[in-house]
Amino acid sequence: MNQLDMPTIQIPSFLVNGNAEALGISALDRGLAYGDGVFRTFPVRHSQPVNWDLHYARLAADSAVLGIACPPAAQLLNDIQQLFDNAASAVCKIILTRGVGLRGYRPPDDVLVTRIVIRSVMPDYPPENVQHGVRLHLCQLRLSEQPALAGIKHLNRLENVLARMEWQDAALAEGLLLDAHDTAIECTSSNLFARFGDVVCTPDLSRCGVAGVTRSRILSRLPELGYQAEVAPLPLQRLLQADEVIICNSLYLAWQVVEVAGTHWQAQPLAAQLRLSLQE
Repeated sequence: MNQLDMPTIQIPSFLVNGNAEALGISALDRGLAYGDGVFRTFPVRHSQPVNWDLHYARLAADSAVLGIACPPAAQLLNDIQQLFDNAASAVCKIILTRGVGLRGYRPPDDVLVTRIVIRSVMPDYPPENVQHGVRLHLCQLRLSEQPALAGIKHLNRLENVLARMEWQDAALAEGLLLDAHDTAIECTSSNLFARFGDVVCTPDLSRCGVAGVTRSRILSRLPELGYQAEVAPLPLQRLLQADEVIICNSLYLAWQVVEVAGTHWQAQPLAAQLRLSLQE
């Protein structure tokens, strides 16, 4: 393959501490060395971050769990407006690390937070995911339990990386992740809901998993749609008996699951109801 035949790869643009000229981060950054940091991903439309208040609140809360000083919202918004000028539709990822430190796990007392804002293209999801629903791979990897980190989007995502390596079939949209007790927790990059009649359950994330912004938005909107919201453990066998299964994240909002672990579901209304409500 000659140079003219090489496929075009769109490199995301980014700012490091507000600097567009930065070539990268320090080799001594604790985010690189230990995964010592947090992140959030969300859409930007017409240069404005969607649901910014909710995403910033979660970013600040996750930072507080790790004892990292979250930059002011105005500073991050300035970075976003600088990087996403004239962007009709794109994806923003904010990464905060504890900053640069010397060797050893103990953080320095005077460390300065590293903030990274990345702009990338909006994923081109297949229309069939909305029209006909999605199939899930049942991951062999089991999520480990660590209540001190449960719920937050910290930078150590090796479990998700290993889980995502389990399948190559493009017909599988996501991977379902269980814990060591065969309890459904989430998908590799999505949260999970299961409907049983008029009760819609999402897994308890007090021991592992990531609490996404779209998950919290759905929980708050379910009563308006006539459903009772429930946060509780969701064993795999109970999940497979659900009337309807939904996965969600901030980019595609909500998709119905039509197959996982040999169980199939017919078309149901909840995913479309949630998408409409979340778009308002």
